[in-house]
Amino acid sequence: MLRVVLDTDVVVAGFLSPDGASRQLLLDALDVKFTLLASTTLLLEYESVLRRKEHTTRARTTEAGVTEILDGLADVCRKVVFDFSWRPTGAHADDELVVSTAINGNADTLVTFNLKDMRPAGSRFGFEVERPREFLSRLRKRET
Repeated sequence: MLRVVLDTDVVVAGFLSPDGASRQLLLDALDVKFTLLASTTLLLEYESVLRRKEHTTRARTTEAGVTEILDGLADVCRKVVFDFSWRPTGAHADDELVVSTAINGNADTLVTFNLKDMRPAGSRFGFEVERPREFLSRLRKRET
């Protein structure tokens, strides 16, 4: 099963939009169609960003709704522990946490909208970096 890290931008997009590849990836993660990798610090970053007032308002949800979604993701994810710090990885400083999770979790793929900053790290450490739609398409092909 593919081992995947979802960048925070993908989780936010899936949370805010009822349609699209990002939402489908969140649903697929909950259905365990791939192994979602997450560190405690990455889950805390998801929580911090999703609980922003502009996001809860736009998603028409509450902090309890955010907690419910994050609890579901936490239940199905494979927890990643940072055995070693790889910083700097070559990614933008704001992206180091996501890249470190991919490295320490031995990810196959990091799914993000930020290809420019993430691809060099993916090349350096041996994981794919794809947009949500690209990854979802590849995932569907594997299912058939």
